Amino acid sequence: MNPSPRILGIETSCDDTASAVVEGATLRSSVVSSQDLHAAYGGVVPELASRDHQRLIVPVVQQALQEAGLERDALDAVAATYGPGLAGSLLVGLSFAKALALGLGVPFIGVNHLEGHIYSAHIAPPRPPFPYLCLVVSGGHTQLIRVEDGFAHTVMGRTRDDAAGEAFDKIARLLRLGYPGGPAIDQAATDGDPAFRAFPRASLEGYDFSFSGLKTSVLYYLQDHEDDAREALLADHTADLAAAVQQAIVDPLIDALRRAIAETGIRDVAIVGGVSANRQLRAEARALCAAADARLYIPDPAYCTDNAAMIAVTAFHKWQAGLTSPLSLTAEPALTL
Repeated sequence: MNPSPRILGIETSCDDTASAVVEGATLRSSVVSSQDLHAAYGGVVPELASRDHQRLIVPVVQQALQEAGLERDALDAVAATYGPGLAGSLLVGLSFAKALALGLGVPFIGVNHLEGHIYSAHIAPPRPPFPYLCLVVSGGHTQLIRVEDGFAHTVMGRTRDDAAGEAFDKIARLLRLGYPGGPAIDQAATDGDPAFRAFPRASLEGYDFSFSGLKTSVLYYLQDHEDDAREALLADHTADLAAAVQQAIVDPLIDALRRAIAETGIRDVAIVGGVSANRQLRAEARALCAAADARLYIPDPAYCTDNAAMIAVTAFHKWQAGLTSPLSLTAEPALTL
């Protein structure tokens, strides 16, 4: 088996059409075409997303191959996300990748989007050694995972309801900060006081998370103010509320990491997914790892959100483990790890 395969990765799980090429563990190209048409709706519209993927998939793949300096017949494998995500969006990328692999006579490798986030820590050096703890924090998922060599993963904890990124988005709407909510709250919280309001943190057994109570608490807090008072509150204290909400989301994540480091003895920690770009989370994770004599790995912000580089790199690790996929693989919108 080729130790440095040339693999094309495709990612279309939501509203970003992306393609990337790796040669072994080395990233040769990464192209992402983001859809900006959803902002007007306050969230992603599935039908519009899938239509845009159909329009963009060919030029995005062509650009990724061109930037990598490769022709299609130089590829050793083709990979694509098959879930979780929006059904129509997944089908566009998955169908294209399977057809291309079949036409080229090369293996097809299906990639779980969550696996992609986990291995985004391996896109560029420094890369975490195995085993490592990985906190996946994105718009749809919040999980704490132990990652072993040989493409083996153990889920230690997961959210029981809303994901951290979902909580950011929903609360940002309540605070009238727009979409996407994570970056909006991060920016608004810069000049805020996190002690302005003590919003609740769920206390669960093990390493599980819950953020739906926080969302409800913010909603009730705003509703407890009459119209004029609520307007004044948002006018004068949006930054403080954003900082308080941000702290209420970051605290359980850091607490879970602190306990996991102590209980497992693992001193290599990765934080991946869109929420890993949050500045408060990054700062507190750095402080935690410094105090625990642990090493922290967070991908470049370009690889924190949805991208195909993480799909291609994950496919390389699956290739190393001898894992390929049948062409009968179907899209699984509700796939978990």
